Amino acid sequence: MASGPPPSAAELYRPNRFVSLPAELSPDTYDTSPEKRRAEAERLAIRSRLKRQYQLQLNNPSPPAIIEDPALIRWAYAKTQNVYPTFRPTPKTSFLGAACALGPLLFWMFVLKASRDHKEKRIQEGKYKRPFSVFF
Repeated sequence: MASGPPPSAAELYRPNRFVSLPAELSPDTYDTSPEKRRAEAERLAIRSRLKRQYQLQLNNPSPPAIIEDPALIRWAYAKTQNVYPTFRPTPKTSFLGAACALGPLLFWMFVLKASRDHKEKRIQEGKYKRPFSVFF
């Protein structure tokens, strides 16, 4: 006696007269041109072919030692090898580079000079007796 499957929630949805329809649900927003739909279908086909190839490699009874994922290889290359095309020298990066290169050198020069001056002052005041050292 059943007449068919019950209607889905999308078919039952009707806009509320008290609340306007969100822009995401407007047919003007999500209805696209045939060219855009064709491009999306091509991208989907490429993704599905890559996924199928990866699944075949993954489920192979005698798999290779390393299963290469082309997307992961592209990401790793972009992350590590392809740094300079996206780097822009700015005053901030120049200052940070100089601070990281010269900062520690200047810090240790100041610390060692202050230590040496303090030791020399104590020697001149007679409060520090130099230990005998063969190497220094």
